[in-house]
Amino acid sequence: MKATPSIPVLDWKECMPDSDFLIMMLDDENMPSRMKVPHRNSGYKVALLLEGKLTGNVDFKKYDIEAPAVLFSSPEQVDHLKHYKGVKMIYLAFSKDYLLNDVRTTLSCWECMFSQIVIPINNRKDFNELKTYANLIQQEFMELRHQKDLVIRNLLNAFLITAARLGTCKTKLASMNSSQNKILQQFRALIDDNYLNKTQVAEYADMIYITPGHLNDTIKTITGRTAKQVIDEKRITEAKRLLFWNELTVKQIASQLNFEDDAYFNRFFKKHTGQTPALFQRNSL
Repeated sequence: MKATPSIPVLDWKECMPDSDFLIMMLDDENMPSRMKVPHRNSGYKVALLLEGKLTGNVDFKKYDIEAPAVLFSSPEQVDHLKHYKGVKMIYLAFSKDYLLNDVRTTLSCWECMFSQIVIPINNRKDFNELKTYANLIQQEFMELRHQKDLVIRNLLNAFLITAARLGTCKTKLASMNSSQNKILQQFRALIDDNYLNKTQVAEYADMIYITPGHLNDTIKTITGRTAKQVIDEKRITEAKRLLFWNELTVKQIASQLNFEDDAYFNRFFKKHTGQTPALFQRNSL
C-alpha cells in the first residue's frame, strides 16, 4: 500500500521482511511509538485486549475501549492510538493474502467483520476460547516446527471465525459459492488499486471478464449494494480520510483523488454525504 501524504503506513515487514504474519505481546512498556501517530497498516491487524483501557481514533470515530475485547483494523483505515493504561494485549498482523481461502468463503462479508473495529467480549467462555487460540498461535510462531505456517493459518482462521460470532454484523456467518466469492475478491482488490482512475462498473467488469450486469448482480447479492455504490463508497471514504487527517485544501484533495475539478468534487461529496467537503473538514477540527 502506498502512503497518502501525511498518513504514514506502518509495515511490520520492515522488521521481518520475509514474513506475512506477526504476533507479539504488547503492554504499556513496549507499545510501538509509531502507533501513537495517525497511520495506516500495510495489512490486517487484530488485537486481543486482555487487560487495561485504551482510547484512540479509527478513521473519523473515537473509541474508548476496555478489556476484554477484540480490535480489528484493515489496511485502508487510519488508526491513531492516543491514550492507554494498564494495557496487555496480543497483537496479530498479517498480509491480505495470508489467510487460507476457507475463511473467506466461510465469512460471507470479510469487510463487514473488520469494519466493526471493536467487539466486546461479554463472557468468560468466549474470552478463554479466543485466548487459547491466540496462545497456541504465539507458541507455534516461536517454535521451529514442521508445517508451522499451515498450523498458524488454521489457528488464525479459527480465531477470526470465533471472534466474528461475537459481533453484530448484519451479514452473518454463511457460505457463498466459490464463483461469487472469487468475483467479490477480485472486485474489491481492483477497486483498491484503481479507484483513482476507474469509476465505472463496466471498467471493472472488463478486468474480471464478465458483463457489467453479472458483476452488479453478484455484488448486490453478497453486499446488498450495487457495484457502483461500492465504487463510490470507496471514493467517499478516501475523501473523508484526507479531509479529516490531512491539512490539504479541498482543491488539493480533489486533485489528489483525480476529480475533474473541485466543483465536481463538491457536488459528488455533497450528493453522498449531505454536506460539502469544506463543512466536513471544519467539523473534523
